[in-house]
Amino acid sequence: MSSCASANLQSTSRRSMVDYLREEAAVEPDPVATGAPKKETQIIAIYGKGGIGKSFTLANLSYMMAQQGKRTLLIGCDPKSDTTSLLFGGRACPTIIETSSKKKLAGEDVKIGDVCFKRDGVFAMELGGPEVGRGCGGRGIIHGFELLEKLGFHEWGFDYVLLDFLGDVVCGGFGLPIARDMCQKVIVVGSNDLQSLYVANNVCSAVEYFRKLGGNVGVAGMVINKDDGTGEAHAFCGEVGIPVLAAIPAHEDIRRKSANYEIIGKPGGQWSALFEGLAENVAQAPPVRPTPLTQDGLLGLFKGEAVGRGVELQPASIEDMCGGTVQNKPSLEVVYETV
Repeated sequence: MSSCASANLQSTSRRSMVDYLREEAAVEPDPVATGAPKKETQIIAIYGKGGIGKSFTLANLSYMMAQQGKRTLLIGCDPKSDTTSLLFGGRACPTIIETSSKKKLAGEDVKIGDVCFKRDGVFAMELGGPEVGRGCGGRGIIHGFELLEKLGFHEWGFDYVLLDFLGDVVCGGFGLPIARDMCQKVIVVGSNDLQSLYVANNVCSAVEYFRKLGGNVGVAGMVINKDDGTGEAHAFCGEVGIPVLAAIPAHEDIRRKSANYEIIGKPGGQWSALFEGLAENVAQAPPVRPTPLTQDGLLGLFKGEAVGRGVELQPASIEDMCGGTVQNKPSLEVVYETV
């Protein structure tokens, strides 16, 4: 091809690209949405201190929702993989991470029936996590959600997806739903003790932090578990600005049935009204922007004798650290004279 022909071809190519860019720029953008963002599926992340009763609450809540005709999916996102144990009468179901590893070694693909199981209308699965000392639990959460996306997570037709997250851990993997707007709202489970409210306050702080960065996730409220009537959790909710969605009493019947892996959130049972009300509140409570407390503000919810206020912080000295008199030792540092 002659140099003249080559130049003409390049000129034509440049004109074509310029015309294309002009045509693209002339297209008016879609109008900005003015209404509240809506999704057909409500994705709700539930956080709380380990052992506070998240799994107990979620098993009974999801069961009641299913009995009310709502398509509900419960996903355990705790490395202990015990979210669904109460729902399935104490039986453990295969985790997504473990199943994926086995299938990969066998050269097979993971199917829904390998990791998702159901009982009386409730669908449930466990993400799982690494063995103790052999990996990062937060990274396992991220990997688990990547697998869920490959299984078509965003195409599933559920009314509610409940995510059970450990609130004690503050690494990025466990904050995934808040940081990436993967859920519309967060619910915290707490009790009338300082540690569980400390975790709840941390979750509220995380929500507030990402709201400042442009996030949309809010806190729908708190479920008070093992409520003994002392009132600290109610006071916390009032200070932070979130509603109490339900207060589950510290009752021996509840403790005993929970220990025996029995569902108490059944229509017509002794505790049906409690979980019917919780299901309604969870569905309707709007996500709000909380006002997290300072450490002193959190301690102020409790009586002084309960949290050790009035104790002074006494600075330690080098003598204290060495257990007696400190000997001044010559420095081994080499000092070079400048010329």
